[in-house]
Amino acid sequence: MLPLRQVPGTYGLPFFGAISDRHDFFYRQGRDEFFSSRIRTYNSTVFRTNMPPGPFVSSNPRVVALLDAVSFPILFDNDKVEKRNVLDGTFMPSTSFTGGYRVCAFLDTTEPSHALLKRFYLHLLSSRHNSFVPLFLTSLSDLFSGIDDEFSRNGKSSFNTFSDQMSFNFVFRLLCGPNSTPSETNLGSDGPKIVMRWLAIQLAPLGTLGLPKILNYLEDFLLRTLPFPSWIVKSDYKKLYDAFSTAAASTLNEAERFGIKREEALHNIIFMAGFNAYGGMKSQFPILMKWVGSAGAGLHKQLADEIRAVVESEGRITLGALDKMTLTKSVVYEVLRIEPTVPYQYAKAREDLVVHSHDAAFEIKKGEMIFGYQPFATKDPRVFVNPEEFVGHRFVGEGEKLLKYVYWSNGRETEDSTQDNKQCPAKNLVVLMCRLLLVEFFLRYDTCTVEIGNSSSNLGASVTLTSLTRATGN
Repeated sequence: MLPLRQVPGTYGLPFFGAISDRHDFFYRQGRDEFFSSRIRTYNSTVFRTNMPPGPFVSSNPRVVALLDAVSFPILFDNDKVEKRNVLDGTFMPSTSFTGGYRVCAFLDTTEPSHALLKRFYLHLLSSRHNSFVPLFLTSLSDLFSGIDDEFSRNGKSSFNTFSDQMSFNFVFRLLCGPNSTPSETNLGSDGPKIVMRWLAIQLAPLGTLGLPKILNYLEDFLLRTLPFPSWIVKSDYKKLYDAFSTAAASTLNEAERFGIKREEALHNIIFMAGFNAYGGMKSQFPILMKWVGSAGAGLHKQLADEIRAVVESEGRITLGALDKMTLTKSVVYEVLRIEPTVPYQYAKAREDLVVHSHDAAFEIKKGEMIFGYQPFATKDPRVFVNPEEFVGHRFVGEGEKLLKYVYWSNGRETEDSTQDNKQCPAKNLVVLMCRLLLVEFFLRYDTCTVEIGNSSSNLGASVTLTSLTRATGN
């Protein structure tokens, strides 16, 4: 029986404590040191703190932080926690960004619309199951053609530039039909930029502009005094609305057969396409290339040997062939473990709770906000050996037992997304796409080197391919 402790930590003075924590988080300490320093101070991976944005954007920035692999999963227990309006943490952007609707991502599992919309999402993805692989392989062909052309001209190539365009085109075609092309709509080739402007204005209180240190207080005032109004990106959202309302007509017809109003379905599809799908892919694919590219020629040879041997044996790339690539699967899981795309999870306690860490139990009262910083949970040194190190074979063989501690999809990797939980409905598709990207890469190239920078959008990393060694015959 673990000892019952009061949750340590303090929120500081009203109003000023939240601002002080916010400046620690963004400017004085930075994200990881913000949490590490408090773990050391309180000798606990569970403690109280304020989380940005704080006043005035959020009404209550106070949270109980969970920073280990044992306490973190309480955030997935929908019998004990509520997920109403907590997608972005301690504040929620105005519904005017989404046509006046609270889209599925902001709904709690007890709300009837959540199950209906989630069931529709799962149906939508299931109905397109047979088109995933050929459609994504076609998209990857466009990606690598662009990279090759730029590399031949400049001796290096921006992975993000081509990955972003490929990701948006793939999502659009997946949801609207394989013959749909965003460039033939009013979006032209600007779809990725339009989506990012729409997202950036909503999420501005959670980011930074990368201004010089002397301007930190000015930046903080500009980004986190008041939320930005939706009219700033009204014309951008109208373009997305018009494009999807026409191109996704058959998808909207399916939604109506599910009993979802067409207008509500349209705004949910735009959000899923822009925020969940494109936003996730824009971050995830560069993160994948960052870690694999940086791992060196040794791992590259192992991956190339495995991938080429299986494809030669199977004759083509199939789901069965992908399942035989055990190292490739492990590498994808390791990337999802070491740098999850969505680092933060939030929920409110439905009832008085007792949450356990490795060493103690803590009482959390009904209505308190619970916060989890996923990179600490998935790099818990009491679960993973050398947790800060990228280990490509970590999940091979007996290592598969550790998959229950991989939480990137808002749930355990060993569990499935259903209409009754908040786990990513495209969980399996994301893993599949990451594996396909590696397969296509190592069928074309033997090895590469990469240069890593900070993404201008605060999503993932900026990856530049600085060398590419083609596979023999390519």
